[in-house]
Amino acid sequence: MSSFFSRSSKKSSKSAASSAAPSVASSAAAPSIAPSAASTAAASDAGASVRTIGPPTSSIIAVAPASSVIPERNYTEEELGKITQLREYTSTLQLPPSDAYAPWEARFLADPAVHARYMRAAKWHVEDAKKRIKATVEWRREFQPDLIEPGEIEVEQETGKLVISGFDRNGRPLMYMRPGRQNTKETPRQLRYTVYFLERCIDLMPAGQESVTLVIDYASISFSQRTSPRMAMDVLHVLQNHYVERLGRALLVNVPWFFSAFFTAVSPFIDPVSRDKIRFNPAILELIEPDQLESDYGGTVNFVYEHGVYWKELSDFCRIAPDGKRLDPTGKPWVPPTGLGIKHAVDEFVADEEATLAEGGVDEADVATPKAVAAALPSIEGVVGVAA
Repeated sequence: MSSFFSRSSKKSSKSAASSAAPSVASSAAAPSIAPSAASTAAASDAGASVRTIGPPTSSIIAVAPASSVIPERNYTEEELGKITQLREYTSTLQLPPSDAYAPWEARFLADPAVHARYMRAAKWHVEDAKKRIKATVEWRREFQPDLIEPGEIEVEQETGKLVISGFDRNGRPLMYMRPGRQNTKETPRQLRYTVYFLERCIDLMPAGQESVTLVIDYASISFSQRTSPRMAMDVLHVLQNHYVERLGRALLVNVPWFFSAFFTAVSPFIDPVSRDKIRFNPAILELIEPDQLESDYGGTVNFVYEHGVYWKELSDFCRIAPDGKRLDPTGKPWVPPTGLGIKHAVDEFVADEEATLAEGGVDEADVATPKAVAAALPSIEGVVGVAA
């Protein structure tokens, strides 16, 4: 999404200079970018007495806090029937097992909520949902978003213009986007970089959560860095057509004067449902707990981007191999289940290993012991900071 919001700048640094604190105003559906003095003061007064900023850290908060309130989705019998119809349809589209991409396509379609998302996006019109999901299946075969190699797009990340860390009050992963840290020119690689981070957001979603919250900070962005309409449309196309129902909220802060014209130009192409999720200079602490939010925005997380630390932690936690595939906790190639988060997949793997050993079904020498599995994992409770 970095490509959607900015052009290249040579002013970025690897340590990523801190941004100015955003205005925290009442949210608005249109780009009214000036906050009200009353709402700003209220937000400041609410957090001033209890805010204690933590020590500097470059580590990820990768596990949603237990206090997250994830609304449960309930469907009528009619809706469940339509979801089943769509699932039966996609079973006729799947690649043969001999195709190298078949396991990854099967993984995508096995997501417990994927068919429901496409039905909701299609307003419960089955034929429309079929067209939509077929188009996504075909796009994924060509783009292969789940197999993007980290080395292919790492240069885009060197300034920390995208950072995933923390969760909102509903358990949505937070993805910070800072166009002012742009460090590359517009190329197709920027789109692949954006998709790579969307896939990592999906990895971090806890069970029951299907969407992400974007915190888009326009601090330090110049007029020359504004994105081109063509790149904006490319990103919008992918987001709206192939990551349906994945946007929970988009919180825009420090919005520059020239953004109104840009938003007016692209707004007609944004799905009305998605457009309603965009908020300008919102009261951000009403949506995100302070211990999940960076201190630049009123939280207590003193995050300082250090590329070597952050990039390794993100890759390790999501079990990403250099070729873009996945490694199980013992270091072997793996196609983890999706839909419940990578932590859940890892926990299930470890539990299965323990059960296998307990049953004595295989030689212990051929199976990693639970102790060895735990040692091979990234430090979930330490390195990535499980919130209480």
